Amino acid sequence: MKSLTNWAIGSCFVVGLALTAHLGGQTASLQAADSGIPTANPSSGQSGQSGSAPGNGRVDGSYVIGDDDVLSVSVWKELDLTKVISVRSDGKISLPLVGDVQAAGRTPAQLAADLTAALSGFITDPQVTVIVQEIKSRNFNILGQVTKPGSYPLTGDTTVVDAVALAGGFKDFAKKKAIYVVRQTGNGTEIRLPFNYESFIRGRKGKHASQDIQLKPHDTIVVP
Repeated sequence: MKSLTNWAIGSCFVVGLALTAHLGGQTASLQAADSGIPTANPSSGQSGQSGSAPGNGRVDGSYVIGDDDVLSVSVWKELDLTKVISVRSDGKISLPLVGDVQAAGRTPAQLAADLTAALSGFITDPQVTVIVQEIKSRNFNILGQVTKPGSYPLTGDTTVVDAVALAGGFKDFAKKKAIYVVRQTGNGTEIRLPFNYESFIRGRKGKHASQDIQLKPHDTIVVP
């Protein structure tokens, strides 16, 4: 009986130690998560990071930088080279030491690699991060008799009808038959695409649906 009692006491002691270690490990993990410290992944041997390329901010690794986008360029331990820069209309940005660098048409990771190569002649082992802080190359504008006129991000296959909904709908005296889209062409000229909202809505209910207009970057919708 004494041996059985000793065995039971020893078993309880071992279980208690195991439970304490488990709870301690959970507490440490929660503290690390709260502090933003990445935790190791035993299956991969790498720190916990998302699948997207580093330094892409609100966009994924496939996003292509465009004119007017706002970028944050950071070079580790080089404060003079860490800047927030807008992409110019010629698609380039300027940095000290390297001058003009093509940004439009590149992903954030590709631009970071380009800057790393350019800075290698001036800095030992430069570590560059590029983050898209604000997407302005894929915006459209809606003006006039809508509830919330302004500039909106162009996502997916946005149309004029989608844009009106995003802008909160029409005001009372909006001329829904006289809407038009102002679009810049490749040669720098400007065209107007008329859109009759009332005809489109009626057409959707009949056999001959009017064609909605799919928006392109920098389009401006005018609602008289």
